[in-house]
Amino acid sequence: MTKYKLEYIWLDGYTPVPNLRGKTQIKEFERFPTLDDLPLWGFDGSSTMQAEGSNSDCVLMPVAVYPDPARKNGVLVMCEVMMPDGVTPHPSNKRASILDDDGAWFGFEQEYFFYKDGRPLGFPEHGYPSPQGPYYTGVGFKNVGDVAREIVEEHLELCLEAGINHEGINAEVAKGQWEFQIFGKGSKKAADEMWMARYLLLRLTEKYGIDIEFHCKPLGDTDWNGSGMHCNFSTDYMRTVGGKDYFERLMAQFDKNLHDHIDVYGPDNHMRLTGKHETAPWNKFSYGVADRGASIRVPHSFVKNDYKGYLEDRRPNSQGDPYAIASQVLKTISEVPVGKASAAA
Repeated sequence: MTKYKLEYIWLDGYTPVPNLRGKTQIKEFERFPTLDDLPLWGFDGSSTMQAEGSNSDCVLMPVAVYPDPARKNGVLVMCEVMMPDGVTPHPSNKRASILDDDGAWFGFEQEYFFYKDGRPLGFPEHGYPSPQGPYYTGVGFKNVGDVAREIVEEHLELCLEAGINHEGINAEVAKGQWEFQIFGKGSKKAADEMWMARYLLLRLTEKYGIDIEFHCKPLGDTDWNGSGMHCNFSTDYMRTVGGKDYFERLMAQFDKNLHDHIDVYGPDNHMRLTGKHETAPWNKFSYGVADRGASIRVPHSFVKNDYKGYLEDRRPNSQGDPYAIASQVLKTISEVPVGKASAAA
C-alpha cells in the first residue's frame, strides 16, 4: 500500500469571481486512485463564503483526478461543492448545472499578467516601460525579463505531466502579460482542465514571490492591452456539416443573445471590450474573417472548408468562468435548428 497526498481543489463562494481553494489529506491505495476510489470530504464553508458559522459543513465531491507532478505520490482532485447531504449541489456549484456535449470541442486562451510589488512584472516603480510592440511573442531580457519564461515553461511541464491538455504558451502584447491555451472535448472536461491549469500556475508562482493578475483590465483606461480568455468552439455538426446558411443563422442567434453572453463572460468586461486593443465594443455583436476586432473571429480555414470547422469568440475575459462560458455557447448553438428542422425554418 502507498500513501498518496490527495489535494482536494474547489471553487469558493466569492462573487463575481470565485477563488480556488485546496487542502490535503493522506490515504493509502494499492495503486494510483481512480475517481471511484476517492471519498467525499468536508470543509468549513463559513470560511469560504459558502455557509454560516452556525451550520458550516459543506461537502467536496471529486469529479476529476490528475497526477500531481510537484509532489511525490501526489494527486490533484477537482471537486464540486455539495450540501451536507453530499447529493444536493451547493448554490455556488455552477459546474453541476452547465450544458455539456462530448461532441463539443473548446479551446480556451488564458491571458494574464505577472505582478510583483503591485505592478506588472517588468514595469518600473514609476511610470511605464516602452510602448507595446516588441513584447508579443517577444524574446530577450528587455522584452520578457529574467524569470517569466522560467515560470511559464515550468507551468507547461506541470500541466503536461498532470495529463492536462495544455496546447501552447506565448508572451502577450503588454509587458508582463502571457498566455496559455487549454483544449478539451466536452464543456466540463475543458473547463475542469482550465481551472486546474489556473490552480497549478497560482501554486507555482508562490515560490517566486509573484502573483497572477487575472483582472481583464488591470492597468485601466491606458494604452495597454487587457486580458481575455478567447473561446474557440465547435460542435460535431459545425465540423462535419456546417454550411454558410447555418453559419449565418448561428451568428444571428449569437447577436440575439448578446447580453446573455456578456453576463457570463467575466466581470468588468466593459473596461476591456471598448473597440480598442483588438476588441469589439461589448454592446455590439460583430463577426469577420480573420478580424481580431470582431466579437467572433472567423478563421480563413473555416470559410475555405465550406463554412465547417471552429469559430473564436473573443469576448470572454481572463476572469471568466469556463464552465459558464462553455455552457452559454452551447445554449446559443442549441437554439439554431440543424438538419431537416433547419430546412423547414
